[in-house]
Parts: sequence; C-alpha cells; structure tokens
Amino acid sequence: MHLSFFGYGKTTRAIAARFGGGFDFYDDRCEKPYVDEAGNRIHPSRDFAPEQSALEILTPSIRPDSPLLAKARNPISEYDLFLSRKWIETLSEEQRRHLPSSIFNLLPKTPPRTVWISGTNGKTTTTQMLTWLLEPHGALSGGNIGTPLADLDPEAPLWILETSSYTLHHTRYASPDLYLLLPITPDHIDWHGSPEAYTADKLAPLRTMREGELALIPAGLPRPSSAAWVVEYDSNAYLESFFDLDASRLRYRAGFLQDALLALAVSRTLFDEADYDQLDAFRLDRHRQEEILDARGRLWVNDSKATNLDAALQALEAYADRPIHLIAGGDDKGVDMTPLIRCLARLDAKLYTIGSNNRRLSQLARDYGVPVQSFTHLDEALQAVDRALKPSEVALLSPAAASLDQFPSYAHRGDALVDYVKKIEID
Repeated sequence: MHLSFFGYGKTTRAIAARFGGGFDFYDDRCEKPYVDEAGNRIHPSRDFAPEQSALEILTPSIRPDSPLLAKARNPISEYDLFLSRKWIETLSEEQRRHLPSSIFNLLPKTPPRTVWISGTNGKTTTTQMLTWLLEPHGALSGGNIGTPLADLDPEAPLWILETSSYTLHHTRYASPDLYLLLPITPDHIDWHGSPEAYTADKLAPLRTMREGELALIPAGLPRPSSAAWVVEYDSNAYLESFFDLDASRLRYRAGFLQDALLALAVSRTLFDEADYDQLDAFRLDRHRQEEILDARGRLWVNDSKATNLDAALQALEAYADRPIHLIAGGDDKGVDMTPLIRCLARLDAKLYTIGSNNRRLSQLARDYGVPVQSFTHLDEALQAVDRALKPSEVALLSPAAASLDQFPSYAHRGDALVDYVKKIEID
C-alpha cells in the first residue's frame, strides 16, 4: 500500500518533491512506465490498483468523469493536503501506517490564514493586486497563479490563493478564512458538464466555511447555506458604500476597477486599510488590455489573456467610447457566444473572426447584423484591421476563447499582435 499521485503535473510534482520523491504517479498521457530524475515512478493510468493505494493526491485538472478518479478510495486535492487535517481522520490505521512519515512531519500543524480568490475572469489580477497591497503583512500568493502550495512558505502569516474551479471541485475538506468570488459566466463547460455544475463548484467553499469568516460573492447566485458571513455585491457603488472605499482615487477602469475595489475590500476587512497610492503603483501583466501605439499613432490593444466570454465583455466595456475593431475567436470550450455578439450589436464595432469557432461566430454575428469578416489565422485578421483602422478608433484583440487551437499559449497569440504592430510603418 502506498501514496499515489493522479496526474504528472506541476502541482503533483511539487508535492512529491516536498516529501522527498520516489512516489507512484498515474497519468493518462503515459503509455509506458518510466522513472523520472527524482526517482518517481510514472505509470499508465490503467496500472492503478486501488487496493494498493492508501491515499490519492490529485492534479487539479483531472476530469470528474476520469476512470482513474472513479477507482480512487481517498482522493484529496492540493488544498485539502496543506490546509486541512480532516482527511487524516478518514484513513484507516493501516492506511496511515503505509504513508511516508514525511507527509505528516512536513505538513504545517497550523495552516496559515488563507484568502481564496476565484471567478471566471480577473482572478489573477485581483490576486496580484491583493498580494501587492498586503506584502507588508507577509502575504504570499500561490495556487493557480503559478506557485504550487508545496512551494509556499508554511510559516508565512497569509496565503493569497488564486483558485480554479477545478481545484474547488476536488476540494472536500479545506476552506478559506476569506473567500472572494469575482463575477462568473459559463466557462469550462466541457469539463464541468453544465453551467449549473460550474456555478456550484465556484460556490462550494461556502459549505465548509465557519462562523465569523467572510465570503464576498456576486449577488443573485444560487448559493448554498453557509455558516460564514456572506456579503453579496452587485456593483462598484455597493463595494464603495459597504467597505467605505472611493473609486475616484484609483486609475483603473472597467473590469480592472472592480478588481481593484475588491482587493481593497479584502484589505479593509483583514487590516482596516485601503492604500490607494500603493494600489495605483501596481502594474498589470502583459496581454491584459495592454495598449500599444503604432507608428501612425493608432491604438492597438493586446487583450489576448481574455480567454473567456466575460473577459472580452469587460474589454469591450473599457473601450466602448470609440469605434472598435474586435478580433475574436479560438477554442470557446463549448460556451455560447451570443452575449458577445449582442454587446457588439449595441456598439460601434466590427468583428474579425479567427480560430476553430470561426464559422459559428461569423454566422452569429450575421444573425445580429454585426459587420463581420472571417479569417482562418490571426495574421490575416491583423492585416484587415490595419487597412481599416482610423486614428480615432481602437483595434482590440480580445478573443473570448482559448488559444491552443492555433497557438502554444495566449502569450504567443498576444506577442503575434505586438510584433505585427511594431512593424507598421508610416505611410
């Protein structure tokens, strides 16, 4: 009987490294067993024998309908492992004896305080903003933002964790001290199975939170009963009023303004602070409404990180005061793009479609009377926009879809736009 890891990914590899290596991994992509440089044994998923496994630690992306997961006896998430000891109580004495001593010796006896931040769009930016604000209090960020919990300092007083819907689905025991849920729209439907299941996973932490803990969530969601103090917000004005904040003191706009207000709301809750100057000094990541002027003085916006519908809608809101040439399309993960087209129909906007959902998106635009041009690749769309763009207008790459149908990542997609704009010459 042994400790098992499901999925040979960044999260599970980091956990194995923390506990000393030499563990058994089961991965759907593995065809032949092999041993990695840390002495871990990687097996095809079909080789997993549940009667030989005492505990299974999951990579966040393992699908709910995975045959491997169906065989698991004691599956736990990364969050369960590091932020709760309740999973230990579910194990038999024999199962505990077969786990390595390091798993008990290296886990924090008292987990740090945690803020979990989730939502469809903006969770990375809000996590970064809040960490920037609370660094003087020893805050560290991790989770979906790129640093596994296994690599965070367990002695830090506060972990701020960007938390994906995948992690929330698989987490059964751990819960945050404060949960911040940003607005949600349907996403990852092919993974969750339905918009309702996606929403339910986003609200799952409320079930395990305790009295005195705060959950700050968008108004109107079908939330479960919770012992936590649940605050439902419906606007920036509500956040300003409830947390005594002043949006006029911030330089952000549209979706980023709400991200900033939510970060200040958490800071106000935890430490009764709202440092506007510190937050205004924060710099956004590349590929998030990144503005670039070409040699002719025309504005191009690289919003390639807008890989879902909500992110693209926020970008359209940010530039709604001028004519927009929107480049959109890619792998939409089964999401209905009608809200995007309806938004374009209300604006002075033209659509240039690309990617694997190109034909569906083009037809939807024609159904709503939105001017549209259809292209296979991004470079073709960029050339068309370049020919049409006037100095008073904006060229916006905000795809509302993932990039992997044509690019290695959203960053490569955004870099393609930036490289094109840099090569534009004055007539």
